Amino acid sequence: MSKTLHHGLLILRLLSEHPGGLTVADIAEHIGVHRTVAHRLVRTLEAHQLCRRDHRRRIVLGTGLVTLAEPVEQDLRTLARPLLDELAEATRATVHLMVREGTRDMRALMVVEPRGARVHVSFRPGQTHSIEQGSAGLALLAAGPPRDGERPEVTEARAQGFAVTEGEVIPAVIGVSAAVPTRRGDATTSIGVSVFERDGAEELGRTVAATAARLGELLG
Repeated sequence: MSKTLHHGLLILRLLSEHPGGLTVADIAEHIGVHRTVAHRLVRTLEAHQLCRRDHRRRIVLGTGLVTLAEPVEQDLRTLARPLLDELAEATRATVHLMVREGTRDMRALMVVEPRGARVHVSFRPGQTHSIEQGSAGLALLAAGPPRDGERPEVTEARAQGFAVTEGEVIPAVIGVSAAVPTRRGDATTSIGVSVFERDGAEELGRTVAATAARLGELLG
């Protein structure tokens, strides 16, 4: 593994967690390198527009990341967007498209918030959590074959076609998700909603599962 590349990527992740920006000294302390090393890494990232200095001379993420991110799962995002918009307005809830990352994690690829809803859950695309937590991960586990020692919620999700969890990713928030089916059978994507009340979760689950099925048909 390239230590220099590793440190550069750590800086980008660190800046994503600190939208208000950091000083070079802050960055050096967080990633465990000397300040001169951090300065060289920042200058290299600046040269590629991956970070920049704001009006306070603090280091923030740069616009070059937008260009890099745009092609990521572009076909999936293009097909999913109208379905997510429709689901968000129909349920008056925040909708998320999650993708499996490796064997252990789920990452939020898209997050759509309802227009006009007085109260809704808010979180950023790019956030990750364990596949063993939250409705999105459990929905994907349920789409696979039964496993020894799997959570009862996974078994239940396999039977009903959607997973429901409470407070596992965000405290006090109910997650309802369904896997997007594929012809190969190895589901890696889920659609879900985040709400504050468990009442009506079954009806909501059926609605989410229907949307996931529609996306699966579009993806072929």
